[in-house]
Amino acid sequence: MLDETALTQLIRNALAEDVGNGDHSTMACIPPTAKGKAQLRIKEAGLLAGMAVAEKIFRLLDMFTVFSPFKKDGDLMQPGETAFEVEAAVHTLLMAERLVLNCMQRMSGIATLTHQYVNKLQSYHTRLLDTRKTTPNFRLLEKEAVRIGGGVNHRMGLYDMIMLKDNHIDFAGGITAAVNKTLDYLQQRKLDLQIEVETRNLDDVREVLAVGGIHRIMLDNFKPEQLSQALELINGRYETEASGGITLDNIEAYAKTGVDFVSAGAVIHHAVSLDLSLKAI
Repeated sequence: MLDETALTQLIRNALAEDVGNGDHSTMACIPPTAKGKAQLRIKEAGLLAGMAVAEKIFRLLDMFTVFSPFKKDGDLMQPGETAFEVEAAVHTLLMAERLVLNCMQRMSGIATLTHQYVNKLQSYHTRLLDTRKTTPNFRLLEKEAVRIGGGVNHRMGLYDMIMLKDNHIDFAGGITAAVNKTLDYLQQRKLDLQIEVETRNLDDVREVLAVGGIHRIMLDNFKPEQLSQALELINGRYETEASGGITLDNIEAYAKTGVDFVSAGAVIHHAVSLDLSLKAI
């Protein structure tokens, strides 16, 4: 679920970027005491996301906002439907409009695409993970959209999990050296973080199994046949994640191997924003 402190900071930063020293268009022609109502109208089919974010934006601008939802995050939506009505100062409605739409359109696009991936996995043990391939300063909402769409959030950043990828391994002098140095680092600092190690071939998998001490093995750019061989070697000793080149067209082939997770950055960076509008009533 969304971290309230982080969400509040994100919204304040976004409003500061957009409003600056004032919404002069609104202040020039509408008195500050004017009240109004608006509806969020759906113009494109998909999975709705960002309702809780929209309400938070309005309430941060005006604590007396009346927010009336007709749908909730994760609901299917069709053109012509209304997601919510909001009643507040007109200045609030107009200052919030673009930010609400930017967040909800982007989040709904991500949730919709994620839902398509997740639907492909319904008959399998495998779950869908997101990645850190996100928009700077918008990761919180992009990952929330993945969750709403039925995906599983991977680490939020560099701070909440150890992931030893190819560059870490190469700079550290190999898998064994990287893992042993990491275990020493965590012990010295009394940090309780899970360790995932990227492997590029079956020899890498064998080396990870030999050194041990980790939680998950990433199998990067393995074809489904190679993935099956790797899973036989691992034999359930660690969680497994397939990554690289996974699409809507081939995700089931990966799931059929029994891998625990597949990760796809595409659910965020290939998602297309859906069409919504906020109109006065």
